[in-house]
Amino acid sequence: MLAALKARFGERCSTALAVREQHGRDESSFEVPPPAAVVFAESTGDVADAVRLAAEHDTPVIPFGVGSSLEGHLLAVQGGISIDVSRMDKVLAINAEDLTVTVQPGVTRKRLNEEIKSTGLFFPIDPGADATLGGMAATRASGTNAVRYGTMRENVLALEVVTASGEVIRTGTRAKKSSAGYDLTRLFVGSEGTLGVITEVTVRLYPLPEAISAAICSFPSIEGAVRTTIEMMQIGVPIARVELIDRNAVRMVNKHSKLDLREQPMLLMEFHGSPAGVQEQAELVQELASGHGGEAFEWATTPEERTRLWTARHNAYFAGIQSRPGCRAISTDTCVPISRLADCLLDSVREADESGLPYFLVGHVGDGNFHFGYLLDPNDPQERETAERLNHALVSRALSLGGTCTGEHGVGLHKMDFLVTEAGAGAVEMMRTIKRALDPRNIMNPGKIFSI
Repeated sequence: MLAALKARFGERCSTALAVREQHGRDESSFEVPPPAAVVFAESTGDVADAVRLAAEHDTPVIPFGVGSSLEGHLLAVQGGISIDVSRMDKVLAINAEDLTVTVQPGVTRKRLNEEIKSTGLFFPIDPGADATLGGMAATRASGTNAVRYGTMRENVLALEVVTASGEVIRTGTRAKKSSAGYDLTRLFVGSEGTLGVITEVTVRLYPLPEAISAAICSFPSIEGAVRTTIEMMQIGVPIARVELIDRNAVRMVNKHSKLDLREQPMLLMEFHGSPAGVQEQAELVQELASGHGGEAFEWATTPEERTRLWTARHNAYFAGIQSRPGCRAISTDTCVPISRLADCLLDSVREADESGLPYFLVGHVGDGNFHFGYLLDPNDPQERETAERLNHALVSRALSLGGTCTGEHGVGLHKMDFLVTEAGAGAVEMMRTIKRALDPRNIMNPGKIFSI
């Protein structure tokens, strides 16, 4: 297999240990040996040839974008090769009149928005890290704007995919809707590389809002912030972003990003629309917040002020890691119906506080989605056990309240057992049936989502 790859790709097939190790870990806390080789693909043909060779030699294939996933998606748990698509970074077609754009999988979300800035449009999905569009589609990512604009599930219109046999197929079109056959696009979105390698993505774009205003509001307790959010969603305030940041996260972000935010639980919000509409939304939310102890309402109206605040929020994970040198984070997420958000979140905070383990909490709470980052010493088995116990209790609670084991991180390695609890053995077996039909040799990112 390695000889065949070297013959086809030359120096673009690397077996150097440093390169393999870079592609053999992500932001999860799992320790797994690296892949046997890394292929740097520069075209769909490269991906197809690499997968075809892998199929001939029964060798696992793991797609790689920028390595920002959190649940072990990129790890070579059964060996094999990593196909790095980061060099496939072209914006192929901007169709501004139709509000769509087609890109190669290695284009990152920030790069895409830079490319389309002159059109007056933007791509709203922002999972925090500057992830690639291919990786975002594969994990069904969302982020801070999902409460207004949806997730990758709603925003991917069409795909080009290399299947497990090395065949290139296309799913979907640029049309806004279709009733033609099975929805293969939705099948591949969220499949985490277990059914094929995404080599092109067509996504929706949106007009830049006429007016944007951001605000932060501090609360004496997390409960006040959560209750404000629930009321906001239930009365239908069309807010674009509403993020919860707990006291621990604020402290860590202040140190990391050189800010002086009040070290209390806070909501970080953004309003999109006409100037009058934005003002009306903001005044209504300020009234709701004051009813739950919200105070120190501060506005960020200039692009520079907004960017400063949102950059700090997006760096919360790295701020947490740096707050405890040498630590690793078990980062988990759940999502519950908005009416059950307080029940799930407040009990989980209480358990985390009682454990004594350092942690931080952030959440896209407008969606009922939140994240705990448990900061542990990787050489301390007891701390790892505590973190996993907290994670298990958190996810079990979310499932009991009608929620999901993962709102946006994906299943990967970490949530495999919970998938069976959430979906049921019959549904998971149906997923296995689809996997066997499309990947009979089980070479596409094996050992993720469920076992075969």
